[in-house]
Amino acid sequence: MSKKRKANEMLDIKFIRENPDLIKKTIEQKRLDLDLDKLLELDVERRKIIQELESLRATKNLVSEEIPKLSEKEKKVKILEMQEVDKRTDELKNRLKDVEAAYDVLMLLVPNIPSEDSPIGPDSSANKEVYRWGEPKKFDFEIKDHIALGKELDLIDTESGVKVSGFRGYFLKNEAVLLHLAVIWHAVNKMREKEFSMILPPTLVREFALVGSGHFPLGRDEIYQIGNPGKLASGEYIKDPMFLTGTSESSLLAMYADKILDEKDLPIKICGFSQCYRSEIGSYGKDTHGLYRIHEFMKVEQVVLCRGDVEESDQWLEDMRKIAQEILEELELPYRVLSICTGDMGVGKRKMYDIETWMPSRGDYGETHSDSNLTDWQARRLNIKYKTKDGEKRFVHTLNNTVIASPRILIAILENYQQEDGSVLVPEVLRPYLGGLKVIKR
Repeated sequence: MSKKRKANEMLDIKFIRENPDLIKKTIEQKRLDLDLDKLLELDVERRKIIQELESLRATKNLVSEEIPKLSEKEKKVKILEMQEVDKRTDELKNRLKDVEAAYDVLMLLVPNIPSEDSPIGPDSSANKEVYRWGEPKKFDFEIKDHIALGKELDLIDTESGVKVSGFRGYFLKNEAVLLHLAVIWHAVNKMREKEFSMILPPTLVREFALVGSGHFPLGRDEIYQIGNPGKLASGEYIKDPMFLTGTSESSLLAMYADKILDEKDLPIKICGFSQCYRSEIGSYGKDTHGLYRIHEFMKVEQVVLCRGDVEESDQWLEDMRKIAQEILEELELPYRVLSICTGDMGVGKRKMYDIETWMPSRGDYGETHSDSNLTDWQARRLNIKYKTKDGEKRFVHTLNNTVIASPRILIAILENYQQEDGSVLVPEVLRPYLGGLKVIKR
């Protein structure tokens, strides 16, 4: 089987049956808790039950045709036999319901096969730097972090933020608000320049959208659930759970759920701008100072749906990354690109890059962008297909990448552009958005 065929069919149960060793190897590489043997056992049982149900259905149909031709005595015998068939059918249907429920849970955990050039390793320590741009500025004065700068210039208020919003709460004020909106608007203009369709998506979504994007079931703890989802027009309370998205990726993909697209309309290039919410439970105790890891922020996200061809989707992965790099270079912020290893990339990803931007107070780079190719992993969950020119229906490949996320990017801007007198220069590319303002000072 060719590499391309594997990439296109990796989540099909037939492929899983035929390649158990490859899947087990991937489960180990991605550090997942998935009993593949149990999944395959359930698959065998599921198929046996379905086969028997089809046989019983065929038997019943045949007998239904025969009964009118039988004597009364023979009819009674056949009717009793059919009652046993009905009883067995009910038993099998109940068992199938349980088996399929367990099967579906495990299928949601089956990982995407990583690309051949993805680093192999258990965690972020195995990520590989593949590109670097810009040199971190050497300051000849004692630098301040973004929180100190924010307090002195009346830009950031974390004390009030914690009082009002709780742990990791914050207020942006004055020129910080303008910087925040400027960098967002610059990113939006960049995506329009790249001919992406602009979308303002909902941030309140149903469960299927998060299952489809792969944020459920494993990332469920990171997502906020709404305690009061509201009422229908009839006055009846909404029973379906509702959630706040951690990225517009989920909403953008769910737009196309259960659709069959036309190959000539691909690729679909969409860009979402939205508020994002993350509980950050998995990061307990990490980055508790400042604006690096917070519960709500704004993000411009790019999503591509392309043909089910791994060479094409991998090229889009590179192209999307370059867009984010362009923005950082226009902001004149030093950054590096990491190729993410198997143990750090997540269950659904074939290949992934992180872009980390230099943050002086950390004395290191901090993640600001994440670029991923998930091939058909999300498309299968959301049932997003396209029809080829030959009439064949195939699953699309999906990709996503951060265009910009704020206020995290403000950490890099404030700290890299700080001056000895405590002021902060405004990056030249953002000045038109701030009415020509060049410097933020007391």
